[in-house]
Amino acid sequence: MSVLRDRPLHRVIFAVLAAPLALGLAACSGEDATTAGGNGEPVAPVAAPAGTTWSKTVTRTEQGGWLVGNPDAPIKLVEYGSLTCPACARFAEEGSKALLENYVDTGRVSFELRSAVIHGVVDLMLTRLIECAPETAAIPLADQVWFNLGEIQQTYMSQQDAMNRALQLPENQRFVALGEVGGFTQFFAARGISTDQANACLADAPAMMRLAEVTQGAMQADNVTGTPTFFLNGQKIDATRWAEVEGALQRAGAR
Repeated sequence: MSVLRDRPLHRVIFAVLAAPLALGLAACSGEDATTAGGNGEPVAPVAAPAGTTWSKTVTRTEQGGWLVGNPDAPIKLVEYGSLTCPACARFAEEGSKALLENYVDTGRVSFELRSAVIHGVVDLMLTRLIECAPETAAIPLADQVWFNLGEIQQTYMSQQDAMNRALQLPENQRFVALGEVGGFTQFFAARGISTDQANACLADAPAMMRLAEVTQGAMQADNVTGTPTFFLNGQKIDATRWAEVEGALQRAGAR
């Protein structure tokens, strides 16, 4: 991570693009986490505004994340997750539904997902395509990526030569071509993002560069070196599995 600090914007995007495409298959895990201690007093539920649910209340954050739930919730959970990380996919499969229904919807807990672009261009493109959807669709789309990660990786890994050729195209064509040959455009088209909408988002090279800069900057600021990495009320916790995160939530008062 330190190699990106204080670099000009074009160097940030270059570092992201320079990561080998095969890194999408790498293992990923956080480091230097601490165990969340303490036994907080139980926190009372907070009702959502009439006609809404907290799990459908979503805002973007300065760190490029999607914050779901009561923005004033006393218990704040943040996940740095790579969209190509198998451990992140496992967490989503184990706990995404329970986290939203049993904790976020009570108003006790807010959940912020920050995409960690650690596996190069594939992470960046998947994040950008989610960014092009309505904010309320972000978490469901991220879950869809994780639930289908094996299929997604098999598709783009089988097209390595074509994807590497696409990386050599001009900026306004590069990501559109990558989306097509890597199967990303088709995957999201089946989930409500039209091909025209996806292509328009991927052709916006300045937006891609801003996204890379914001995500890298957030990771540097929080010293995130692997995924998934979780913060509970600002403290990094020693957890990668849902059972571990749920235990930390309950100790913090979400019970």
